[in-house]
Amino acid sequence: MRENAINPLDGRYFEKTRELAPYFSEEALMKYRVQVEGEYLIALSLLGKTALRKFKPEEIKTVRNIYEKFNTASYEKIKKLEETTNHDMKAVEYFIKDSLSETSLKDSMEWIHFGLTSYDINTPARGMMLSDALEYVIIPKITLITETIGAIAKKHKDLPMLSRTHGQPASPTTFGKEMQVFATRVNKQLQILKNIKVSVKFSGATGNFNAHVVAYPKIDWIKFAENFISDLNKNRKIKLELNIPTTQIDPHDSEAEIFDCVRRINTILIGFDQDIWHYISDEWLIQQAVQGEIGSSAMPHKINPIDFENSEGNLGIANALFEFFARKLPISRLQRDLSDSTVERTFGTAFGHSYLAYTSLLKGLSKIKVNEEKIKEDLNAHPEVITEAIQTILRREGAEMPYEKLKELSRGKEITLADIHKFINALDVSEKVKKELLKITPENYTGLASQLAEN
Repeated sequence: MRENAINPLDGRYFEKTRELAPYFSEEALMKYRVQVEGEYLIALSLLGKTALRKFKPEEIKTVRNIYEKFNTASYEKIKKLEETTNHDMKAVEYFIKDSLSETSLKDSMEWIHFGLTSYDINTPARGMMLSDALEYVIIPKITLITETIGAIAKKHKDLPMLSRTHGQPASPTTFGKEMQVFATRVNKQLQILKNIKVSVKFSGATGNFNAHVVAYPKIDWIKFAENFISDLNKNRKIKLELNIPTTQIDPHDSEAEIFDCVRRINTILIGFDQDIWHYISDEWLIQQAVQGEIGSSAMPHKINPIDFENSEGNLGIANALFEFFARKLPISRLQRDLSDSTVERTFGTAFGHSYLAYTSLLKGLSKIKVNEEKIKEDLNAHPEVITEAIQTILRREGAEMPYEKLKELSRGKEITLADIHKFINALDVSEKVKKELLKITPENYTGLASQLAEN
């Protein structure tokens, strides 16, 4: 824990969110920037159509070593340079030049950042950061959630449970099917997230390759840029994609898609947290006591559902940020303004709160046990839920006003299964139909819920 941190993600919760540091920290940003600059320098060399000589294999390795061996000392050198330049991207350029100044590549240093604007480095760098964070941290965690909920669904697919619509007793379901609803919803969004491409811009100061073309008008710079971005996708599952045409910046539309998708996942999980909270409140789920833990500072008996409450709160914070990102970033004054830059630095905050929420949710799920006896007890305490079944069969048989008769029997009243059986036995229907109706119970009136729990 960093005691003086203002942001709780870097303080109280740092140990729980540190997996995101290699992708969203300031040091990570500098490392990814160095990688883009280095690969661009190599690509220009290998193009063989400019005055830049072709690098030898060992020289290419020298360039790549700058970012592959990037560490905190490297980062501090850049920040020291930034104190003078007051420009973080120029500090990166100078850092690379310093790193090559005593190598065989000292004659090629002025080709670093050739024809580019800062955003041409920033957008592929941030694109790779986002791609890697999703692939290696966020998506695996969400996948674990869907697998965990899915396992609960399968285990309890046949457990009959009282439904509540409008908060009132409704046609029975199974606990497993209700869990599967959430697993399926999250998984659908997860598949969308896995297939989103991160668009990036790499076309000069105002998006027209002006400087490139004035220096080398015969080179197909669009094709070069497409190949360069494509090469950054090596071993990458969530791909970068060159965006053409743009202004000075990528319009952030693909990032907005990502944020909206994660926000939808988070919204689904907020609903899940709240439902689990209700099931715990109804004693349908039992929380396992953990030795040494305190539930309440005043009430010794309590085991509070804090993991699900923490998850809900953090998901809400994350979604507020994601919604702001998606609303703000696609809008830029004319060819660009700089208001997106400071916002981009908070991407890690939104993902940090999401990741913290996912961790809390999984921790909560690891400590709960389904109270089958209580679930069945509460279901059987509401035999009126089978009146839907009875009136449906009576409709099939052509009985007169079955809905209205069952409404008169049950609406707003406490009735027993015996009351319902008395009603059935008094019906003017065949004995066969009466036997069919008498077999219906709250526990067996679950439709295809068991089957749906496995879909």
